Amino acid sequence: EKEFKWLLQEEVHAVLKQLQDILKEASQRFALPTSGSGGAVKQENFVLSTSGTDQVKGVLTLQGDTLCQADVNLKMPRNNQLLHFAFREDKQWKLQQIQDARNHVNKAIYLLVNRDVSYQFKTGMEVLKLMDAVMLQLTRARNRLTTPAVLTLPEIASGGLIKMFTPALPPDVLVNFYINLNKLCLTVYHLHVLQPSTTKNFKPAGGSILHNPGAMFEFGNQRYEVSHVHKVECVVPWLNDALVFFTVSLQLCQQLKDKISVFSSYWNCRPY
Repeated sequence: EKEFKWLLQEEVHAVLKQLQDILKEASQRFALPTSGSGGAVKQENFVLSTSGTDQVKGVLTLQGDTLCQADVNLKMPRNNQLLHFAFREDKQWKLQQIQDARNHVNKAIYLLVNRDVSYQFKTGMEVLKLMDAVMLQLTRARNRLTTPAVLTLPEIASGGLIKMFTPALPPDVLVNFYINLNKLCLTVYHLHVLQPSTTKNFKPAGGSILHNPGAMFEFGNQRYEVSHVHKVECVVPWLNDALVFFTVSLQLCQQLKDKISVFSSYWNCRPY
């Protein structure tokens, strides 16, 4: 009983303080200014590349959760013509995955600090509920970075990203940016028009993170098929840091839950 009391009054608070410190570090890695802190977020340039092909190359400028510039060189497969596209000066692209992940981290921090410093936990169940709530937010934060959005090709074609480039993208090219783990990815789809007389059976593709050649879709009263797909990516080091912090924090939460559960099972099994 004394050990359990010590666990609730001392060790729980030490673990919560450790979690706060780790998650504040994680939040700072997202490089977004907190309210009232002023200062502009620094811009970082990343080179897009992939081994074995020079079909797509580019430089992305990331500022927190925003792609503020994208310069892309694209070699067209049908004639090897080299095209260059860049974001219009008045356009930026918000990476919702980063914004959502940071929001979940901040919710987890709020759960940890939302009590008076002298507060004492009275039951193990109270601690378990808090750990479950924190772990839910951390799992959601991690999942936003590890699981890109599933999109259909018409959704990509009608998205705002297509309209952001100058010169305008050709009608037979689609692009999509997303985060996958610690990487910023660009996927380029080359299309060819399916003529009404084509003998192919038209089967519209469903939603996917990455569509393969042969995927078909209809957009603007025209049917298309994906002929080539190119994916290039770059590692964003601070995203890797954030994922490590999420993993360490989830392990700490689980370890505390396990200790509480051991005591709880003891109380449930003791003779009366």
